[in-house]
Amino acid sequence: MNDGGVAMRTGGETGLEVRQRIRRGEHRAPTAGLAPGYVQANLAILPSEYATEFLRFCQLNPKPCPLLAASEPGDPRLPALGADLDIRTDLPRYRIWRDGVLAEEVDDIRAHWRDDLVAFLLGCSFSFEDALLEDGIPLRHIANGTNVPMYRTSIQTAPAGRFHGPLVVSMRPLKPADAIRAVQITSRFPAVHGAPVHIGQPEGIGIANLMKPDYGDPVAVEADELPVFWACGVTPQSVIAAVKPSYCITHAPGFMLVTDLRNSRMAVL
Repeated sequence: MNDGGVAMRTGGETGLEVRQRIRRGEHRAPTAGLAPGYVQANLAILPSEYATEFLRFCQLNPKPCPLLAASEPGDPRLPALGADLDIRTDLPRYRIWRDGVLAEEVDDIRAHWRDDLVAFLLGCSFSFEDALLEDGIPLRHIANGTNVPMYRTSIQTAPAGRFHGPLVVSMRPLKPADAIRAVQITSRFPAVHGAPVHIGQPEGIGIANLMKPDYGDPVAVEADELPVFWACGVTPQSVIAAVKPSYCITHAPGFMLVTDLRNSRMAVL
């Protein structure tokens, strides 16, 4: 595995084992393809004064912000997602935001932790990717060893108090038959973004150039493929830039928390 890119799909490793490797500083790359079968999560950490409004924002925007768990103020543990889990050390890369501006990226947030911070964990599309791969649908960013491309769109989220801003989407190029199958598969996973929000014609949602994503890495769309767009858990980061809270912490796009939950528990029949 090349730590400069995304891990290829591997077998045998559990969510706990991935977190332990990250905690030891042995993995600092994006987490797509790691611990197949285990739920990955986006992260947003906010001071408690913002927590009620952000919770409401998640409730009003379940496609980009499907809430998996929230911590108690000042508590870095989330036992609902893993028995041995420390939100301060168990992601490969974090972003520190001050007044809505990205101040720095770090590998550990223990020095940045405060007693008033509440951690929100949101479902991640890496979970439904596992189901797509199991069905034989190829995903180019994983095959290429790169991060998934993500874009800010012209679609506005539903506001909640101070929280508002544009929807962010992730994109995967698929042949038409695979795109139809992907809609069927991901519709069964509403807790991890569910079905796509848009297919084809990126300009229809305000994306001018697919080869210039706002987050992640560019992925080519071949002539016989369609760009398929899913709501993305990086949306809170575009909201943070719009709302400018005094202080918050997020994951770096693509650098997720790998939990002990199983993807199969996210599916609805």
